[in-house]
Amino acid sequence: MVEPLVIPRPEHKISRSLIDPEALKVLYRLRKFEHVAYLVGGGVRDLLLGRQPKDFDVGTSAHPHEVKRLFRNCWIIGRRFRLAHVKFGHKTIEVATFRRQVALETVADASPPARRDNTFGTAEEDAFRRDFTINAMFYDIATFAVIDYVGGMTDLRNGLIRSIGDPNERFVEDPVRMLRAVSFAARLGFRLDPAVRRAIARHKGEITNASPARMIEELYKILRSGVAAPTFRALTQVGLLTYIAPEVATGASPALWRSLKALDAYRTGFAATPSSLTNALLLGSLVSPVQPIDLTPRRKDDRSPNAGVSLGQLPVARRDAERLRQLLILQPRLVNPELPPRAQRAVIQRSAFADALTWLEIQATSEEARDAVARWQAIIARSEPPDDSRVRRRRRPRRRRRRRPGPPQS
Repeated sequence: MVEPLVIPRPEHKISRSLIDPEALKVLYRLRKFEHVAYLVGGGVRDLLLGRQPKDFDVGTSAHPHEVKRLFRNCWIIGRRFRLAHVKFGHKTIEVATFRRQVALETVADASPPARRDNTFGTAEEDAFRRDFTINAMFYDIATFAVIDYVGGMTDLRNGLIRSIGDPNERFVEDPVRMLRAVSFAARLGFRLDPAVRRAIARHKGEITNASPARMIEELYKILRSGVAAPTFRALTQVGLLTYIAPEVATGASPALWRSLKALDAYRTGFAATPSSLTNALLLGSLVSPVQPIDLTPRRKDDRSPNAGVSLGQLPVARRDAERLRQLLILQPRLVNPELPPRAQRAVIQRSAFADALTWLEIQATSEEARDAVARWQAIIARSEPPDDSRVRRRRRPRRRRRRRPGPPQS
């Protein structure tokens, strides 16, 4: 039993006014029915740093089906580990039951596999099975205190990314943690703990054992983060990028860093939401400076994969590669000031037009490109239909229906 460090409300920055109101509803309802319920993970970390959290996740002693009984708007998801998703319109609050760490030999012998992650535990056990200390603190809605079992508050103040437990074991257990360590350090401006850095140097080849689908999603998260350039530089420095995407690592050049910096500037300077940056735009920012994209016209029956786009063994979706190809094909038309009105209307109707214009905005380094963006924005404004609220349509008078004559009365 480890005695946690409890940081009372006057000694930290977290206020209930900064927490999503739906997350508060979930926390209060779980507490009402006598379950332990904390705000957990990255949301606590970001609030302590004065940043706006992306997600507000809840950890609780309640088991998934107990959570479901408390919330009609709740769905249980996951096969390896059951999670409760409480829905509020388009918003989802993820509620996870506290878990305990399972030893590697136990995991290997687990049967059936579904049992291995459904090993519920206490809040203390849950803290120690998390990846890094700064992600393992809890906020208690009952006392307004931060609960720290692992020294996360000290590491947060010192700007340190430190593994919970031996990083050599934790990185072999889940190689994606190496990528996440580098990503956190770049995003927060922190430094890697020397033990973490040594473990990455020793086990970086293990990253090839990670799930390819999970890895591609992690790369897209980095590209959407607004700090893609420093993160990919750091991945190159520690040697991970060579195993993740060798084409990018080999072709890393000033053109690549300019492209990623332009993507970061657009993400942060234009208040672009992560969802407005499609996978095609992210993919293009990463691969177009380091490998040629096949822009030759294709037949309808052409099933060749990915227009030459590749990221090692990662599964680049064909639809994303094709959308990238289409938006690049449109670029000469977008920068052509002599394009006739009929051709302009045809370009706007193309499914890749929105992405193509965003690409031009992101990569607009010349006066010609900036003028083209402004020109197309004006064209779009002229082509949009007027606001219905400002246009009163004349109502046609309702025509009276003629009554059919009834049968003759005798």
